[in-house]
Amino acid sequence: MKCPQCGFKDTKVYDSRDANEGIRRRRECLSCSFRFTTYESVRTGNMIIIKKDKRREDFNRDKLMTGIRKACEKRPLPTGIIEKMVDEIEAELIRMGKAEIPSSVVGGIVMEKLKKLDHIAYIRFASVYRDFADITSLKREVDTLIAGKEVASQLPLLPEAEIGSPVKRKRVASVRH
Repeated sequence: MKCPQCGFKDTKVYDSRDANEGIRRRRECLSCSFRFTTYESVRTGNMIIIKKDKRREDFNRDKLMTGIRKACEKRPLPTGIIEKMVDEIEAELIRMGKAEIPSSVVGGIVMEKLKKLDHIAYIRFASVYRDFADITSLKREVDTLIAGKEVASQLPLLPEAEIGSPVKRKRVASVRH
């Protein structure tokens, strides 16, 4: 493993742990003593993605990451969430156990994850992925998203006890002098 600080070609591993779908290793450069972390994951064969026009190409994790990053650009998302999402998508594709996977399956998984994560990123990705023909198609997708929007994750404005029994307030008459 090459040191990212000085470029020296030898490092020592001083800690290894399981991390999601792989192994996290803490390393130290034997030349400059710089410490850094690497992540290793198991690859099981090459997955082939079948494109819409029937072309076939190797699964490219970086291409998937770039597409999701573009959709999430300038959105207030937690650090590392995109990498985690790509890890989950890749793991899901591997679990399918198929040598060839249609791009529509990959796109569908991305859309579902983005819909749960950020609606703006979802619409951005959908506008490219679904190749909306006109503004009406885009509006229809936004309307569908709004109609299915869940608000269960929001905190109630009033405590549960007050929601069941509304409090009647007395009207106070104002007196003019």
